[in-house]
Amino acid sequence: MNQQAEQRYLVNKTFDEIRIGDTASLTRTLKPEDVKLFAILTGDVNPAVVDPKFSESGMFREVIAHGMWSGSLISTVLGTQFPGPGTILVDQSLHFARPVTIGDAITITVTAKQKFEHNKHVIFDCVCTNQEGLQVVRGSAEILAPLEKVSRLQEVHMPEIRIDDKHERYTHLLERVKGLEPIPTAVAHPCDEESLKGPVMAFQAGIIEPILVGPENKIRAVAEEFGIDLRGIRLVNAAHSHDAAALAVSLVRTGDAEALMKGSLHTDELMGEVVARANGLRTSRRISHVFVMDVPTYHRPLLITDAAINIAPTLEEKADIIRNAIDLAHVIGIPEPKVAILSAVETINPKIQSTLDAAALCKMADRGQIKGGLLDGPLAFDNAVSIVAAKTKGIKSAVAGHAEILVVPDLESGNMVAKQLEYLANALTAGIVLGTKVPIVLTSRADSAETRTASCVIAALIAHANRKNGTT
Repeated sequence: MNQQAEQRYLVNKTFDEIRIGDTASLTRTLKPEDVKLFAILTGDVNPAVVDPKFSESGMFREVIAHGMWSGSLISTVLGTQFPGPGTILVDQSLHFARPVTIGDAITITVTAKQKFEHNKHVIFDCVCTNQEGLQVVRGSAEILAPLEKVSRLQEVHMPEIRIDDKHERYTHLLERVKGLEPIPTAVAHPCDEESLKGPVMAFQAGIIEPILVGPENKIRAVAEEFGIDLRGIRLVNAAHSHDAAALAVSLVRTGDAEALMKGSLHTDELMGEVVARANGLRTSRRISHVFVMDVPTYHRPLLITDAAINIAPTLEEKADIIRNAIDLAHVIGIPEPKVAILSAVETINPKIQSTLDAAALCKMADRGQIKGGLLDGPLAFDNAVSIVAAKTKGIKSAVAGHAEILVVPDLESGNMVAKQLEYLANALTAGIVLGTKVPIVLTSRADSAETRTASCVIAALIAHANRKNGTT
């Protein structure tokens, strides 16, 4: 929330200056965020105005404004324009003639009708019309008029408000797989509330067909304790977490599953089976992890890699990490992702290995060794995501300020960046492992069921792309 300052010339009309028939008007266009803000401020969460699906089935067939949104604009005209500063609202009556819908431009007009000398009150006729000239609200307002003249320039500080609706972003992500066939997914050891709820929620949303692999009695006990419905879901009994990881990987190898999902076991347990040379899921690519993040303060999706698998990747390993991330970007609809290779500085410094790696990786892209994306680096984090910061430092780059993939120097820095965005910037997060035969949903044991379900969406998109390309 940033502080915005603007200078306004404040002038009013005192009781003696008001003439019968004097008017003032104001025009406002109803935006979706206006409806949300009014609901937040008043607590009025009537589904007719805040729930699009409910609204579609109602009498108006679309989202409408709260009635008092228009009424509050009448108060705005009276208090800021005519009579202006010093006005006190005493009484008001309103009749709501027709609904105000998203995109309507409402013009509020107030007209002085009666004056009362004994108490300095004035009655105004109030009319609100839409862009078609049709009345939406009409009524009257009685005010105590200003007695002292105000005429001065004033600096007004008002906060800039940004609505962060994480649930809406989550719902939008789920729509990416709407109509697609659920993907059979082996879930290794889902033996706590969130790790079990996640795949079940994804199952109920039609994203995956989970195969729950783990101690069956323990899984059923968790389901009963937290009221999780397992009807229609296949269970495969395993003795313990190590056994569950091995069985889940074997389900992928036999073709029973087209995706793998981590439950409540430790990452090393699952990945140990994944990377096993004899019975694992390796490919010719280096295995890497990508955080797919929807950050409300950033104008593009962000893919952060690698923050979970490769601790201190070499130059060659970073090349594969980038290739994996570019392939994922293509799957989620970014045709030529902008790849920022991060370091602490944006210039090459022989004492900072990550700057040398960044320069080499960019040259590899120039020579066609890395394809499908637009690379630049080294870039500091601020240069990668802020065009203002980039211009301030004189960086001319198509990537700077618009990065979609952030390639971090090592696991520590990447994990810190991703967790900061998740917990401090309220980013919607999904975690996925790439470079394997099938996508692997890999999230933290502390992650919510929603994060796990979001990750299933990304895995499902990859699995469908694999089907299309004939790689499963």
